Amino acid sequence: MNDNFTWFAIAVTAAVFLQVLILAGMYFAMSKLRTRMQGLADKVEDTASVVQVRVLPLLDNAKSIQQEVKTFVESSRPKVETLVGNLSSMSSTARSSVERFDVTLNDAIDRMRLQVIRGDEMLTRTMDRIEDTSEKVQHSVMSPVRQVSGIMQALSTGFGAYFNQQRRRRNGGPSDEMFI
Repeated sequence: MNDNFTWFAIAVTAAVFLQVLILAGMYFAMSKLRTRMQGLADKVEDTASVVQVRVLPLLDNAKSIQQEVKTFVESSRPKVETLVGNLSSMSSTARSSVERFDVTLNDAIDRMRLQVIRGDEMLTRTMDRIEDTSEKVQHSVMSPVRQVSGIMQALSTGFGAYFNQQRRRRNGGPSDEMFI
């Protein structure tokens, strides 16, 4: 039994020694890791201080700008609402005015078309009446003028023949030249 106990003591000693080595390795690894972490923490702290120095004033400025913008928006809101209302009113007024103008213009164009059609019809009737009147004047005036002209020509010829005969008789009858 003694022999088993020795082996057991050697095994326990070896296990404890192995554990000591593992713990020593873990200690040295943790020590290096702590050194590295301390370096990173220092760098982060330096960077944070630089950021703090540079960014915090910007944040303060941003806060003041935000406040000014908020104040501007709040003070401008009634004016903008009034402006939008006025623009809306102007738009609807302009739309209704354009619609009324369109209706009036279409009505005027329709009336103008009717007047042009009336004028064309009146001009056509007038031209037809002038043609009818011209034909009637030709028949009623020119026919009697022709008839009177014909009567005058007949009378002229008759008087000319009558007076020509009297002249021949005064001269001694028929002329010798008539007898050949």
